[in-house]
Amino acid sequence: MKSVYWLTALKFLAIIISLFAFYPLPANAAASHPIQIREWQVMWIEKEDLSDKVPSIDGKWEEFSADKPETVVPEGASGMWVHLIVPPTADWQRPGMLADRLYGLELSVYQGNRLVFESRRDFGFDLNKLLLPIGQFSEPQDFYIRIITTSDRAGLISAIRIDDFETLSHRFVNKELPDLLLGTSIAFLALIMFICSGYLQRRQRRSWISLCLIALTTGTLIIVYCPLTYIYLKEYGDVLLLLFDVSLFVLFPSLNYYIDQVFDGQFRFFTKFRNFQAGYSAVCLVGLFIYATSIHRYYDLFYLLSNVIMGVLILTQLLLIIVLSILNALKGNKDSVILSGGILSLALSGTVDLTLYYLSDKRYVLFLWKLGVVIMIVTLVIILARRISADYAKLVTYSKELELYNRSLQRTEKMKIISDLAASVAHEVRNPLQVTRGFLQLLAGRTDEKSKPYFDLAVNELDRASDIITDFLTFAKPEMDKIALLNLSKEIRKIEAMMIPLAAMHGGVLVCHTQENLYFHGNSSKLKQALINIIKNSIEAIGKEGLIEIKAASEEGDAVIRISDNGEGMDEEQIVNLGVPYFSTKTKGTGLGMMVTFRIIEVMKGTIKIHSTKGKGTEFLIRFPLVVKDKVLPDDVGA
Repeated sequence: MKSVYWLTALKFLAIIISLFAFYPLPANAAASHPIQIREWQVMWIEKEDLSDKVPSIDGKWEEFSADKPETVVPEGASGMWVHLIVPPTADWQRPGMLADRLYGLELSVYQGNRLVFESRRDFGFDLNKLLLPIGQFSEPQDFYIRIITTSDRAGLISAIRIDDFETLSHRFVNKELPDLLLGTSIAFLALIMFICSGYLQRRQRRSWISLCLIALTTGTLIIVYCPLTYIYLKEYGDVLLLLFDVSLFVLFPSLNYYIDQVFDGQFRFFTKFRNFQAGYSAVCLVGLFIYATSIHRYYDLFYLLSNVIMGVLILTQLLLIIVLSILNALKGNKDSVILSGGILSLALSGTVDLTLYYLSDKRYVLFLWKLGVVIMIVTLVIILARRISADYAKLVTYSKELELYNRSLQRTEKMKIISDLAASVAHEVRNPLQVTRGFLQLLAGRTDEKSKPYFDLAVNELDRASDIITDFLTFAKPEMDKIALLNLSKEIRKIEAMMIPLAAMHGGVLVCHTQENLYFHGNSSKLKQALINIIKNSIEAIGKEGLIEIKAASEEGDAVIRISDNGEGMDEEQIVNLGVPYFSTKTKGTGLGMMVTFRIIEVMKGTIKIHSTKGKGTEFLIRFPLVVKDKVLPDDVGA
């Protein structure tokens, strides 16, 4: 069975390629304009009448036309004879006859009483086409078309076209070629998507494969609904009809599954309906297998399962999807808005198709549903692309957050090591220093005046060593000697007064813009130390005519300090490593100054962010929790 499917697919692709690449173009100039025969006569064939003899022209013929054709077979009839008069064809070098659309399984064409064409189908697809050469003649000729069917419809549903046979041959193929190319393209795209599914995550792969099945079955339905497929692959007619049914039974459960994934399974009853329809489709597939292997013995039962009940389920499914999509769209879900548009386009196109089909007594050929299906597939692809894009964005964001967390953790571990080392050094070294200092002071009191200056020098050096140890300890754990309510504008003005001369020495300009009455809790001395470290780095980064701006304002409940310069800037790696012990962008720097700055801001419950572009400059963004102005008393503000 698999070899038959592959053989059919390969042969079909070969036909498409040959038609598209090598089919002859229409004649540049026809000998005469095409003729359309829009009126004919019809005589019904009784089921007991097995004769293929052309009926008499004097029989019971009924008049019909292309504008009002008759295709409904009356009870007791198995087909019809169609009589038409073809005008002279001597003006064409090779005349032909074309009927673009007709219903019928067996076709026989007679010129007078002479059989000139015959085609038979042993499968149930009755949408057909007719093309044949008719030869040259100088007088009008009577042509009879015998159409036999096993369904409730038969007959012509389009005008008969008389023209050059080569031109008609091109029209015969060209009218159906867009459908074949569309269906083949969608099916081929589905196969490519299926191959690519191995590169996706498990959660994404389920939605992706369901979309592959939707595209594959839709493309198959478009292909096997085309009458040209059955003309060129007549020997595989039963296989093609089997593919049509299988595609139909797979399409709608796949669509349900995909849409349930779009809704994230939030509608329990729809999930249950999805499972029920999937189970019912499996029953239909089993019924199709029994129906096919029993040589169509259980047609009535299979028709009830696959058409009546399945049709009700499909209609219910579409209505549910539309309602749920609209409800979800009202909540602001963009995927649901897109899905609603796609499903509504499919539902509207299908409704219009079916309405026109039944209003025309089943003469109308369904085609709008193909447009609706294409729009729906496009919307499903857009939704899947949006979900994959969102998942990728989440993954990138999570990766960045994880990277920042790891770097923060590494920095914390380094700080802890330095803190423990500093505490240990302070504890182990300060004690002997203090003992030595005490004995030196004791000895200095007993010595002569000539030796006393040496003792004082030794004591001073011990004090300096103690200060160095204290400074080393603050590298890891700065301590706030006194926490007070600070007025940011006053603190900035003090720093401005100290740093303007230094900026001028380096050929730069320091400009400050501060909002008044910004209060926060902190230590004035440590705040100066932190901000001066940053400003000194900015001064050293700028060249001549450099500019450093300090801005202070309230933003979203925080006191925000922006220190920006137009210096040499930093790259992303340098920004990330700022504050790491012994990392510095300066050749003689140790990086300990920025480490202390970061720790001071952290202890004062502030945050610091750095934005920098290489060659353009750097901006430090510092935030401190703002104290509400109404709660500040004048006596609370520290100097």
